[in-house]
Amino acid sequence: MPVTTADKRATFKKMHESGCFIIPNPFDAGSARALQHLGFKALASTSAGFAWTIAKADNRVTVDEVCEHLAALCAAVDLPVNADFEGGFAVEPEKVGANVARGVKTGVAGLSIEDSTGDAANPLYESRLAVERIKAARRAIDADHSGVLLTGRCEGFLWGVTDLNLVIDRLKAYSDAGADCLYAPGIKTREQIAAVVKAVHPKPVNLLIGASGLSLKEAADLGVRRISVGGSLARSAWGGFMKAAREMAEQGTFGELANGYPGSELNKMFK
Repeated sequence: MPVTTADKRATFKKMHESGCFIIPNPFDAGSARALQHLGFKALASTSAGFAWTIAKADNRVTVDEVCEHLAALCAAVDLPVNADFEGGFAVEPEKVGANVARGVKTGVAGLSIEDSTGDAANPLYESRLAVERIKAARRAIDADHSGVLLTGRCEGFLWGVTDLNLVIDRLKAYSDAGADCLYAPGIKTREQIAAVVKAVHPKPVNLLIGASGLSLKEAADLGVRRISVGGSLARSAWGGFMKAAREMAEQGTFGELANGYPGSELNKMFK
């Protein structure tokens, strides 16, 4: 029986009610299908990972490109897909809302909006504007009656704004503005994570884990609901590619090619 978009959205919401799950980040339809094959129950897009597949830097893609990518991911798998929708591809709340409405149409089960400006001198939107942007995203989702889960992200720690109280205040404000899930990428210590979980309870918290960090069990014990890995899987893929390509370019040898995943196994997975 085909899995509908409504099924995916209902499943995704249910997953946030208890426990802790990993929501890995594919960067194209093939990697999404591979993650489904491995048994993951939900996926999340990665702005950086996708950007690199079209030879762009992170945060340099357009809303048209992202919506096309999200539609491809959703069509490739029977799993819920959460969209890294960056900052909504606009500053003004009404434009954020219009873009979120477009994003919802791709079939995603969840969507996040962040508060970073891209300006190192003023890295976060003014608090009131940031809240209005979340409210606009909430209105767009509700107007569509889609049931898409909205995640509010405070990017402070990624931009050197490491005042945990400030980050928590913003997350609580985003929760009040209608965010269903809260996310502060960059927090790492158990104390930081536990404080965020406690502050926004009972709403779920997403935790970013990269090359190091807590295990699934350790994060669950702190009350984290879901774990994403951002661009880490994409970087891992690029790591293998660049190592093999550099060997060929610089040494004229081909030893690293022996470390590739077997083509026969890939063909079985995608059959």
